[in-house]
Amino acid sequence: MKVFIGWDELDARAFDVNVKSLHAHASIQVETFKVADLGLRRCGLYKREYRVDQSGQKWDRGLGGIDETPFSTGFSFTRFLVPAMMGYRNEWCLFVDADVMWRDDVAKLLPLIDFDKAVMVVQHEHDPAEKDKMGGLIQTRYRRKNWSSVMLMNPSRCRALAPPIVSGATGAYLHGFDWLDDGEIGSLPLCWNWLEGTTDPAIDPAILHYTRGTPDMPGCADYAFANEFWGYAQ
Repeated sequence: MKVFIGWDELDARAFDVNVKSLHAHASIQVETFKVADLGLRRCGLYKREYRVDQSGQKWDRGLGGIDETPFSTGFSFTRFLVPAMMGYRNEWCLFVDADVMWRDDVAKLLPLIDFDKAVMVVQHEHDPAEKDKMGGLIQTRYRRKNWSSVMLMNPSRCRALAPPIVSGATGAYLHGFDWLDDGEIGSLPLCWNWLEGTTDPAIDPAILHYTRGTPDMPGCADYAFANEFWGYAQ
């Protein structure tokens, strides 16, 4: 399984915890790839424009200033380049946000794949009450929020995600999966993108997503399974 993991300097420790916990539970061979904004720009795949204000908040401008909406990380949009990075091959792969911690075996995702679909995601109904997250960044609200934070993808069926589209389309279009017909979007159980502070705590997380912030961030020290996070971090 090829696993693509979002990269941002803010989430550097979370990225390491992600990789460490992934391999700790994996019963199959796993190859990980860092999805980094700067690297994708250097190789010409990514040209999306943005600005950063004095507080450190990023503001998206699309390609040519079409959007001007807040976003949180350097992989907010680069995740949609995974099919291009895979050469649009007919080979299922996985994207996950940096701020997830694995608590089960990635191999258990394989029997859940519906080969008639283009992507498989946890189809959350997530409307966060918080106005900020991750130490003060704006908590944005949008259609199908967090569906794109864990994506099993068949790149050969995601050809609509050409690099110019990823650089130029609105965030709502990309994160709302408007580049697919609804019938091409498969569903995964909630445990495979368990949102800390939101998903039913009675569900045992297979992938725990610290969507509000990882335990090393201000105000997040007492979040669920923080002891496991620090175990991997150390």
